[in-house]
Amino acid sequence: MKRYRMLAVSGVGLVAVLAGLLFFGNLNQNLVYYLTPQEAVAQRADFADGRRFQLGGLVEKDSVVKTANGLRFTLTSGTGPGSDTVAIEHHGAPAQLFQSGIGVVLEGSWRGDVFVSDTMKVKHDENYQPPAPDGEKS
Repeated sequence: MKRYRMLAVSGVGLVAVLAGLLFFGNLNQNLVYYLTPQEAVAQRADFADGRRFQLGGLVEKDSVVKTANGLRFTLTSGTGPGSDTVAIEHHGAPAQLFQSGIGVVLEGSWRGDVFVSDTMKVKHDENYQPPAPDGEKS
């Protein structure tokens, strides 16, 4: 009976360790990290080989310019001292809610001093307002 208990405890322990490895091992691969413009500028040498990463920040007011294949704009860390800006060249259609002054997360790589992206995620607030009926102003 003593041997049976020892095997049961060992088996339960092994299952717990395996479950922890599966859960926490995959958790790290599913987390999405992005750099702020300030961090991206400071770590530019780490991504010099064209390595892709995610960059997040605020679209600077009045910096959006439409191009033949996308947009050009400036992304900023914020308005405080030490906030860096990054020139962005986005290829493809912008996210539906994209506008000046909004938070975005872009995926792409450095091309010189410009961050070139092909994927855009827009941060929006949680307050939904349905569109106004035709002819009415909201």
